[in-house]
Amino acid sequence: MRGLAGKQTRGLPTMARLQVADNTGAKIVQLINVKKLGGTMRRLPAAGIGDLIKVSVKRGTPDTRRQMFNAVVIRQKRPFRRVDGTWVQFEDNACVITNEKGDVQGSDIKGPVSREAAERWPRIAATAKQIV
Repeated sequence: MRGLAGKQTRGLPTMARLQVADNTGAKIVQLINVKKLGGTMRRLPAAGIGDLIKVSVKRGTPDTRRQMFNAVVIRQKRPFRRVDGTWVQFEDNACVITNEKGDVQGSDIKGPVSREAAERWPRIAATAKQIV
């Protein structure tokens, strides 16, 4: 896995629903698990910005529905604090469907991408139109 380990507030618990911000055909996905996360006993994993997650497609095209994919979280509603002291909050929870290495499956990302996710995943930063 590439990228820097960030200490962001984890605002997406297991079973959270996220919007898909790319053009792969999936619209809404459900978070199943967080990859590369050392968990704690009897605690469900939660994801934050820039985390690689495993998702199940709940709404989308017929060939993508009911399948599992890897994804990276690019936006979250829960406010989190940056190193410079500013607080950042987005209006929705969104992810981008990727592979294990972080290469984006789609060719376009709709909406802004957080700077933390863009720094950790260079392929997402290259595809993004707007980085906040």
